[in-house]
Amino acid sequence: MSTVTVADVEAAAERVADTDIVQRTPVERSRSLSERCGADVRLKMEHLQRTGSFKTRGAYNAISRALDGSGAGTDEPAIERVVAASAGNHAQGVALAAADAGIDATIVMPESAPAAKIEATRAYGASVVLRGNAFPEAMAHAQTLVDEPGARFVHAFDDPDVVAGQGTLGLEVIEQVPEIDTVLVPVGGGGLAGGVAAAVKARSPETRVIGVQTEGASTLSESLAAGELVTREEPDTIADGIATGGLSELTFGLLDEHLDDAVVVSDDDVANAILLLLERAKQMVEGAGATAAAALLNDDALGDLDLAGETVVPLLCGGNIDVTTLKEVVTHALVDRDQLIELSVRIDDTPGTMGEISTLIGAERANIRTVRHERSRPDLPVGDADLVFEVETNGPAHVDRVLNAVREAGYEVEWTTREA
Repeated sequence: MSTVTVADVEAAAERVADTDIVQRTPVERSRSLSERCGADVRLKMEHLQRTGSFKTRGAYNAISRALDGSGAGTDEPAIERVVAASAGNHAQGVALAAADAGIDATIVMPESAPAAKIEATRAYGASVVLRGNAFPEAMAHAQTLVDEPGARFVHAFDDPDVVAGQGTLGLEVIEQVPEIDTVLVPVGGGGLAGGVAAAVKARSPETRVIGVQTEGASTLSESLAAGELVTREEPDTIADGIATGGLSELTFGLLDEHLDDAVVVSDDDVANAILLLLERAKQMVEGAGATAAAALLNDDALGDLDLAGETVVPLLCGGNIDVTTLKEVVTHALVDRDQLIELSVRIDDTPGTMGEISTLIGAERANIRTVRHERSRPDLPVGDADLVFEVETNGPAHVDRVLNAVREAGYEVEWTTREA
């Protein structure tokens, strides 16, 4: 069975050092996350790559290797075209690496892929084919397109050259943070985690490598528990970049050998991590890019992993978030933090009442986003109505002041977005 060694990763590092389409990304300390978990947290800013993710590393290494081993003097035909399947980030990496090499690229993406990733892939010069609702369907179609000499399929993670390229990120982290105790790596198909784990364990055996997945795509934990590959036909997570539906034999073997542990976070954790990184670190990352940091916000997810006093590096592996998705994620996180609430106020349906209640809310310096009348609920007495306000607040204490102001004015009010 194929595997990837640190020698493979070191060779890949020499290749990517020769191109300007792969950048050496910075590391910055996060005071907010450090205080939250009692560790020295350093953020690896891989989302600042030109394509917005680490995927260019693996794509460039694989295409370079293919070009070096084909053409004149070999039994293989020259590489003229590459084909790939991707939810978005691998697509952009392959498209850019192919354009840099002067060859064509065809990328199959699921119809559910974010529009921003689709357009960015086309902008790098690739032909994009949309097929299926999830990554496994796009993958199945892409594999039917490699039907002529000179075409090379570049798998997102089941390719030793791709995995070795992704592993260069691990070498980079060890060089930048030699005192590192724990690295947190998002896991989809396992290409990044497998390459990073192989590299880190070879260079710094005492450093822990922890894989992080979301509940709706937790195939790593399930596979490790079962001792064999477990897949999901339709993974369900806001972290679309890691919604691959499963690992490969290659990546599962690497993770089973090198990974210290795997943890699972919720989509709520990921949404909160996106918002925290945006507000406090001033970094905009996508769901997959925030997954490693999300583990630091959930003590239950970490379980027995004690990070106190350690130097911890979560990999922010992607920043290609669709604006619509960002709006949904921020809205969800604001609701979770009680900064966006819904209040239902029972009233006598008479003129001026809405204005009176709006004045009460405004006097507490809360902002009303929307308001609507509900007059057709079956429990409403004749002549009554419910006014439903969507209100922006500063948090729970502010909500309490708004509620008290409305109640003291004699109105019955229910905070409908808080669970009973």
